[in-house]
Amino acid sequence: MKPSVVVLAFAASAFSLPAAAQVNWSALYLGAGVGQSKAKDWCSGAGSGVSCDDKDTAWKIFGGYQFNRNFAAELGYAELGNFRASVGPFTDEAKVRAWELSAIGAWPLMERFSVFGRLGVYRANVEESINVPGASAEHDNNDLTYGLGLQYDITKNLGIRGEWQRYQKVGGGDVAMGAGPGDKSNLDVLGISALWRFQ
Repeated sequence: MKPSVVVLAFAASAFSLPAAAQVNWSALYLGAGVGQSKAKDWCSGAGSGVSCDDKDTAWKIFGGYQFNRNFAAELGYAELGNFRASVGPFTDEAKVRAWELSAIGAWPLMERFSVFGRLGVYRANVEESINVPGASAEHDNNDLTYGLGLQYDITKNLGIRGEWQRYQKVGGGDVAMGAGPGDKSNLDVLGISALWRFQ
């Protein structure tokens, strides 16, 4: 069984727990974040003379259910950026967005400060456009997402996070090729976010 299927089943069961019992509304939270994304492999195979922009601004919104101090389940939507390669008059550009479902494990270091890890799955859509008539493509795929971060609770309701997150093998094509923005690439996001708990 694929790891992404196992994680998806685990995360789905985690989200179904509140539905199976009475929902504790004070355990819900919402958040939003912004950061810088980098498509690590999309330009690695480009030849000489190719200009490549493999970084962009990313943002996300998310909601979660805090089962206890150490464990939460989280659903999010992310706009991961536009990435572009060009040679002469020709350009190849890709726009990436993704839905994700994750399990969050947190370990308190102090009363308001904790380190956390993320493990989940994503479903990504990559819209690729080339400035040649009729040359465009669209790729949908799913795989693992994971990350590490720090969280500081300013109040019992408001928290802030700093996080590194990876979306594994986003896109279509061959990850070994790395020839352009449409090919598979590990995509990293380094960002900051804020969350609000309904307590």
